Amino acid sequence: EDLPQFPGGPVEMMKWLTRNLKYPKEAEENRLHGKVVAEFIVNKDGSITNVKIVKPLNSPCDREVLRVLRMMPRWTAGVQDGQPCRTKVCIPVEFRL
Repeated sequence: EDLPQFPGGPVEMMKWLTRNLKYPKEAEENRLHGKVVAEFIVNKDGSITNVKIVKPLNSPCDREVLRVLRMMPRWTAGVQDGQPCRTKVCIPVEFRL
């Protein structure tokens, strides 16, 4: 019924990602840009688990996305039938120079 949500919503999530994501030096030197797609589970308590890359770009960028997503604050859990539930979330993270 209700999807999980980052504290403050999607705009706050983008601000948080922008503040915490660092462009890997190797990727920057090689002028590499593109998108990494990651997925994770938002548990009933809002914690994030099972973070993984489903569409890689390159190792340094993939590692950076994993590092940052594992630091995310607790989300508001998804709700089904009036109860909090585990929900899979998939997000793209774009690297642009």
